[in-house]
Formats: sequence, C-alpha cells, structure tokens
Amino acid sequence: MAEANWYVVHTYSGYENKVKANIEKTIENRHLEEEILEVRVPMQDVVELKNGARRTVQKKMFPGYVLINMVMNDDTWYVVRNTRGVTGFVGPGSKPVPLSEAEMRPLGIKTENVSVDFAEGDAIAVIAGVWKDTVGVVQRMDFSKQTATINVELFGRETPVEISFAEVRKMS
Repeated sequence: MAEANWYVVHTYSGYENKVKANIEKTIENRHLEEEILEVRVPMQDVVELKNGARRTVQKKMFPGYVLINMVMNDDTWYVVRNTRGVTGFVGPGSKPVPLSEAEMRPLGIKTENVSVDFAEGDAIAVIAGVWKDTVGVVQRMDFSKQTATINVELFGRETPVEISFAEVRKMS
C-alpha cells in the first residue's frame, strides 16, 4: 500500500466544517477508512475582548482550507475533489502536493510513531485531561491519530471515549 501524506484542500470560506463532515460521511459510505485516514480543520485559541470581558475562543487557523491525511490515488482524489464545497487541492495545476515535515510541525501534526506498552483488551488508567483518574479497557487503537478508545461509565451506561496515548498508562 502507498504511503499516506497530508494534503491541503481549498474550500469555500465558511464551509470548512461542512466539507469535513461530508468527506467523513463519504469515507464511511465507501469504506475508504484505510485510504483517507483523517480530516482536520486546524483551530487555534484566541483571546477576545468583548464588553470588557476576556474570553478564549477557537478560530480557524486557515479559513478556506481543510487538511486531509490520505493515500493519494484516483479514487481518493475523485472523492475529495467532488465533495460539495471543495474547490480543489493546493498544488500546481491538478496535481496535489503533500505537506513536508517542516510544514506540518507548526500545525501540531505529529508524524513520528509512538510505541506504547498496552494493546487492545488491556486495562489502562487516564492520567491527564478531562477523563483523568478514569480506568477503562482499550477497545480500539488508532496509531495514525495516536489515540485509544476506551469504554467509560457515563450516566450508568458504557460510553466509548477517544483518548490520546500521552494521557494514559497501563495498569500494573
């Protein structure tokens, strides 16, 4: 299988989240999970002053653009290019150009592989974040996103939660 790279897709301004949702729906419908790995709308925290009150809000880093981690082939190109709201890939002519390591670093996209000491079925403890001090069993692991999905009890029901590898440790 070819290697997945990050590509930049140009969209109509204000349609970034809609394009992300449409591509994710198409991935699910056409079973392209192995070829289109992740769709992102990069956000950043910005402090706004309104009526004398400071508040932190999330704003798009690049309005009009969506980042996609995918294996480039005719099928994936066609799916992304023909998604409603997409005007095209960033690159000369009709040839998409993947982002380089140096271009991805400031976006917070990590490319190095992390090795973890737990696997599916192992009990882990969450050591940081919203679910800190929660214990769960790993249901699924996604190495491209560097996340583990665990079930936690929420309102008396088992609920799947996605947690970063950096926020968990294996129970001894």
